[in-house]
Order: sequence, then structure tokens, then C-alpha cells
Amino acid sequence: MSQSFYERAGGEKTFNDLVSHFYALVAVNPILRPMYPENDLHGAGRRLQMFLEQYWGGPTTYSDERGHPRLRMRHGQFHISRKEHDAWLICMKDAVNGLEIGDDLKAELWQYLEAAAAAMINQAE
Repeated sequence: MSQSFYERAGGEKTFNDLVSHFYALVAVNPILRPMYPENDLHGAGRRLQMFLEQYWGGPTTYSDERGHPRLRMRHGQFHISRKEHDAWLICMKDAVNGLEIGDDLKAELWQYLEAAAAAMINQAE
């Protein structure tokens, strides 16, 4: 039986590294930071990590705790235009590049993240 992406990429440690790096950048990003309540960066990071781990074949904690991901619905309350999309991708690209995994795994992860970010756009500007 073949390993999941989650296992091949290094499991929980890799996804924790990704999300920690990403939210360290979000915390100082003038476009993204205002989108998060002051006390919710940690919670947002936890939710993102659980989601990504589940998506890539890891534990199903996200669905166990929160139900179906419904990403577009869950992000509908936020103003997400190309500007927010681009800021998110800049932070996430830095986080992906910082991972200690193979370039093939980074490319696979990045392809998904780009598509997911594009799907969250809900405003023309």
C-alpha cells in the first residue's frame, strides 16, 4: 500500500512547520492581519493545520471537530479579492519554500494551495 502525501511529507511536523511559518508572516502582513480577530491567530493556525493534514491523508481531526470543510462557505464572510489572494500566496509560498521536504512534494503542495486560494476569491476588488 502506498503512503499518503501526509506520510511522505513528514506528517504532523511538516504541517506544523508550514502553518507556523505561514502565520508568523500573516501576523505582520498589513493586508492579511486585519482579517483575523486579535485573539484568533492561534485558532486559525490550528484549523488550517487540521484541514491540511486531513486533506493530504493524515488524521481526520478537522472533520471530527468541525464537520465538512466547506472552504468557500467558511471564507464567505471575508472580503477576498485578488489583493488578499496575492498576499496569502506570498506568505504561503515563503512557508512552503521553508519546508524541509523534496521539491516534488513542494510542487504538489503548491499546486493545490494555488488552486485553493483562487477558489476563495469572492470580490472583484
